Order: sequence, then C-alpha cells, then structure tokens
Amino acid sequence: MENRSFYNEILTEHNLRPANKRQIEGATVTLEGINPSCGDDIILSLKVTDGVITDGGFTGSGCAISQASADMMLDLIIGKTEEEAMRLADVFMRMIRGEVSDDELDELEEAQALRDISHMPARVKCAVLGWHTMDEMLKCSGIDDGSVTTEDM
Repeated sequence: MENRSFYNEILTEHNLRPANKRQIEGATVTLEGINPSCGDDIILSLKVTDGVITDGGFTGSGCAISQASADMMLDLIIGKTEEEAMRLADVFMRMIRGEVSDDELDELEEAQALRDISHMPARVKCAVLGWHTMDEMLKCSGIDDGSVTTEDM
C-alpha cells in the first residue's frame, strides 16, 4: 500500500460510505469521544459478549479523517477479543508516532492508510479519536460522564 492515491481512495470510501456509522441495538458499552480543538464528536457503541466484540457502530459528526478512522477501526475490531482490540489500538497509536514495525503495520489493514497523518499534527487528534475512545471504554469500567476528550490523550 505505497500509492498515496490509494490511501486517499480508502479514506474517501470510509468517509462517504461508512459501513459502521449506525446505532447498535443492545450495545453493552457506549462512550462519547470529543475533539474540542476541531469539533469532532462521536458516540462509539460496542456489543461485547464473553469478552468478544460482536458488533459495533458509531454516530456523530466530524471531519473526514475522524469518520473514516472510526469506521476502519470498527471493521478491524469486530470479532476480536477486548484484549486484541486494545492491542490494535496500541499498534495504531504507535503507528501514528512512527514507532511500529512492518509486521504490526500489516495488522492494521486499511487503517494503515492513516500512517502519514503524523506529518499533519493538527489532524492527529482527528485520526486517533475513535481509537482512543474505544481503548478508554474497554479499560474503564466506570466513567463519570460517559465522554472522553482528546485533551485526555
């Protein structure tokens, strides 16, 4: 996946036709993620059964990067255990910081299209919003107000 136009096609497809932008019936965990610096606001919902993420979706609004990233993340984590999803979030965050191996990068599948976002510092929080929200929701059993902001990152 070295072709920049291919990356743009992936981002555009996930932004214009997000398969996972929907409410989830019977969600077991839900958390709002907010990026106050640009106004991105998503509500991430997951259905977790016996430690496995069996379904997931997001609602809300935001820029193309935040929406595409959340959609790609859900494509990747549905069907995975909570631990696998949190590990993928860690790999994604390290990819953004340029600290990931090629093997780990391959695990991110289409989400690796956001690899170069680190060269656009103002967009990093957009790209990590969904991932950070998912990681926080799975780590924390009791969240006071049901939201997390990119200021918490």
